[in-house]
Amino acid sequence: MSKSYYAIIDVGSNTMRLVIYLREKGGRLREIENVKAVARLRNHLKKDNRLSEEGIRTLLTTLTSFKEVAQSYQLEEMVCVATATIRQATNQEEITEKVSDHTGFDMRILSEHEEAYYGYLAVVNSTPLTEGITVDIGGGSTEVTYFKDRELVEAYSFPFGALTLQQDFFKKELPTEDEMSNLRQYLMEQFNTLPWLQKRKVPLVGIGGGARNLVQIDQNLKEYPLAGLHQYKMKDSDLSFVKNYLFTLPMKKLQKVEGLSKDRADIILPATEVFHSLYDVSQSSGFILSRKGLRDGVFYEQLTRDMGTNLFPNVLEESIQELVTDYDLSVKQINHVQHLSNELFHQLHEKGIGGLRKKDWQEVKRASYVFNLGDYIDSEASSQHTFYLLANRTIDGLMHMERLRLALLASFKNKTLFKQFLHPYKKWFLKDERKKLRLLGALLKFCYCLDSTRRQTVENLELEVDGDDLNMTLYCKGEWMPEEYQAEKQKKHLEKSLKKSINLSFVEK
Repeated sequence: MSKSYYAIIDVGSNTMRLVIYLREKGGRLREIENVKAVARLRNHLKKDNRLSEEGIRTLLTTLTSFKEVAQSYQLEEMVCVATATIRQATNQEEITEKVSDHTGFDMRILSEHEEAYYGYLAVVNSTPLTEGITVDIGGGSTEVTYFKDRELVEAYSFPFGALTLQQDFFKKELPTEDEMSNLRQYLMEQFNTLPWLQKRKVPLVGIGGGARNLVQIDQNLKEYPLAGLHQYKMKDSDLSFVKNYLFTLPMKKLQKVEGLSKDRADIILPATEVFHSLYDVSQSSGFILSRKGLRDGVFYEQLTRDMGTNLFPNVLEESIQELVTDYDLSVKQINHVQHLSNELFHQLHEKGIGGLRKKDWQEVKRASYVFNLGDYIDSEASSQHTFYLLANRTIDGLMHMERLRLALLASFKNKTLFKQFLHPYKKWFLKDERKKLRLLGALLKFCYCLDSTRRQTVENLELEVDGDDLNMTLYCKGEWMPEEYQAEKQKKHLEKSLKKSINLSFVEK
């Protein structure tokens, strides 16, 4: 199958980027190259809002280098978009003509609404959120949106960004306490001009480089054990702590902060204040990073243009299907194990065994899609590979804690390995939660044993309670000896979790 590559160039006020995507077997786009240039075009806007000759030269030089990189791929499509600085430039016609003449790129200048819309589109197509406020702070503008039921309700673009705030409020590279206080007051006043931002009490979703750096700093300060930035959540106290920590540092130390790009050291404080002020105005329920932003939104629109809607029906289902495809998992086996797991789970639930709740089934069902996917790499260390892959791979539609729970269930092999995987995160769970996860993992593993030869030999099962014993009758077609051997061998994990003996009877249906 020939590989399909797509590219986008994002001409921002602070940075310019070229991103190359590979379209996967499942149809999703995976970023394979990301080239960044800190052009700071905003600094080349004159008082009359003309982009200077030097600014145009910087733009053309950077685009030419991007073009050379892009030419090493056979691209299906190349898109070049520009945001606030080019949008605000009074000589934008001259700029687009020179870009076309020098590079052949048809540079599309996004309107304020389009810039906000693409950020929103990226968030609702890559996170589980159905309601929230998005904020994307660039060098020269800040876009905010409010969405509900995954539909865009409001959008607005403020004419200030991290660069302009730094220039307008700070006399030197780093602010004084009074300057930070004045900046906060200004931002609170600006955000309060939009009634739809006030007291929403919904998640605040940060997009872009400033939000990404903020999260990286927080993760490094906490020595956060999970990989990945997308869908990472911070609280009000986390935002305050990071902001106060950065404020105390001189520029030399600020430039060496783990997680902070050196080229953003002078603008991270205004960016952080934007997030913190908006968090307070909206009385947010949490600050969540979306690693997907404007560039992704542009391509989501392209991918969905034949669907009649720009929204993927179910973000998580798309991600799970991507995993199934990537690791060549058997859909037939998944469906059968789901059927057996469903029967066993609900019979235990109906009989009041194991303290199972109906919502626990959703976790078991989700994990059944990707159980033991590490077998794709090495069957002997399948459990370890399964846990590592799921815990450290971004899964659109799953927050970090949900992803960790999925990894623990799908990698279950025995109590020892479960405790080993859980150890770095033990404080994240109550004792009862840990017990429940172990039980659900043991249940799922047992049901996989019932289809160990992938022949769907065990068609269904029936459970009866006899004091401290569970009598399980398994109705089969054909020869069931391999399944019986595996089930007898592995049932001990389920017995320990349920604190009951399990007697298995395999019978012909």
